Amino acid sequence: MTGEKVSVWLNGQLVVDNVTLENYWDRNIPIFPKGSIELQAHGTDLAFRDIYVREINESESGLTPEESALGFVALFNGIDLNNWVGNKTSYVVENKAINVKPGDGSGGNLYTEKEYADFIFRFEFMLTPGANNGIGIRAPLTGNAAYVGMEIQVLDDASPVYADIKPYQHHGSVYGVIPAKTGFLKPVGEWNSEEITAIGTHIKVVLNGTVIVDGDIAGPRDNGPMDHNDHPGLKNITGHIGFLGHGSELKFRNLRIKDLSK
Repeated sequence: MTGEKVSVWLNGQLVVDNVTLENYWDRNIPIFPKGSIELQAHGTDLAFRDIYVREINESESGLTPEESALGFVALFNGIDLNNWVGNKTSYVVENKAINVKPGDGSGGNLYTEKEYADFIFRFEFMLTPGANNGIGIRAPLTGNAAYVGMEIQVLDDASPVYADIKPYQHHGSVYGVIPAKTGFLKPVGEWNSEEITAIGTHIKVVLNGTVIVDGDIAGPRDNGPMDHNDHPGLKNITGHIGFLGHGSELKFRNLRIKDLSK
């Protein structure tokens, strides 16, 4: 059981694959989030043995054993938006993913409740045609995170609507500050994997196994960024991680982080 989804293996074979377990007593409401496990008999002889249970910890969701051993924890439990703050209307959980559905034309922002300074953040995302979002890092909860924090672009930059964007606006760029290498996004509708590492002033972005950003924000911080705008967030040493909506539908899943500040 993960939330209201159930899977069953019988003699090693998957026979029920991540389906919604309906509430038997009232199918108009979801199954209870917590309850007992019971053994049932219906008038015939049978026996049970070797009964084990392991409760799934929210911090394990989406983690590989290797990542867990390295100190990564899950930022998203695949069930709800516990430990997240911000727009929980346009960001909804479906099929173990955070779906952005900007009904108000914006999408707004969704942030981690906790702040992070130095970290490795891993996630997967799926774009729709022309999609535009961003990963805010070391950001406060108010203001434009691209400036009062930092924004790592999430963008379908191969779309014709972005034919004239600047180098520092492409997917993976530290927006306005460090341009990313291009051409490493998978086709729209496929899942991409990304890793963002922030250690002091060093920012590194790996997209689908290729390093697309590996730079130092100290230069732009002290001498002025590429877009010639004010970026006070380059001085931040800690802040929230968030999704920065720009009116597009897209999906995020398997959010894992290793806090390097500990």
